[in-house]
Amino acid sequence: MSEESESAGPVVVATATHLGIAVAKAVGGVVSGSSAMFSEAAHSVADTVTELLLPTALKRGARPADEAHPRGYGSERCGRALLASVATFAGGAVFAFYDGVRTLAHGEEPGDPTVSYVVLAVAFLLEGCSLLTARRRMTGEAERMRAPLGPYVEHTPDTAVKAVPLEKVAAPIGLVLAAGGLLGAQLTGSGAYDGVASLLIGALLVAVAWELGRSNARYLIGRPLPAGMREEVREELLTVPHIEGVLELTTLVQGPDEVLIAAKIDFHDLASARQVEAACEDAEDQLRERFPAIRHVYLDPTPWPAAGRAPAPPPGRTGPAWPGGPTGPAVP
Repeated sequence: MSEESESAGPVVVATATHLGIAVAKAVGGVVSGSSAMFSEAAHSVADTVTELLLPTALKRGARPADEAHPRGYGSERCGRALLASVATFAGGAVFAFYDGVRTLAHGEEPGDPTVSYVVLAVAFLLEGCSLLTARRRMTGEAERMRAPLGPYVEHTPDTAVKAVPLEKVAAPIGLVLAAGGLLGAQLTGSGAYDGVASLLIGALLVAVAWELGRSNARYLIGRPLPAGMREEVREELLTVPHIEGVLELTTLVQGPDEVLIAAKIDFHDLASARQVEAACEDAEDQLRERFPAIRHVYLDPTPWPAAGRAPAPPPGRTGPAWPGGPTGPAVP
């Protein structure tokens, strides 16, 4: 199975689940007249639309490099995911805020909440099953990268992997808020609880949209490898024969499997032109073997101007606890 298929797998499962949940919540909202139920339906619609658009972003971002885009289309993957996530979740939040304010302003009291309770209970079970499925897939990916699940989800630049757990965390929270609004209105006879629940669901959607937007925007403006991985790249370069020092190292992450490395290298003074060329080839091969996500390596032979030798590498590592894995690095 390709990496693209593995990334899109949890998205497909989550899409089918959220589509059914959205319809059920809308029916519950019509029967009970609950603002919170309609807001939760909007929540599920936002999830569904986002997950329908994400596979397109994955497919377009996986296109090979060409003359017009010599470094590939990794940035388009993040850009499309950014637009899809923010637009749909922001749209759901606007509806939730509007319906919550309308309910508070008119003091509407929901009707019989029995159907809504049943819908919420079924939705909770479906969300739980979807969460377990997504968790199994993400755990497998994290193990393949030799990374703990939490740091993997937090630092991975894979848009689909990042979006699914956020939605799965937000979904049960929204269900609990809707149930709380229904229960408060039922016990007190005041529709204010239902309206407040709708507003809280809107705030939840804003938080998800903000996090997804922030995560994708990082890679549109350019992000380096974590400090720990940069040092590992430096150490790997220093193991290549005829390389005496790394004077300057620049890294750029352009996607889950698109990393660029550029470095000014101090070669041994007695190394011939042929040896320098061979060292550059060896360095590129070693880096790609250790970090297969590295696609572009540019080395600039530069003499160390001071004492004829390179400075010692920086002490310690300040990056994340794990350095990435066989399919590529994870980047905050």
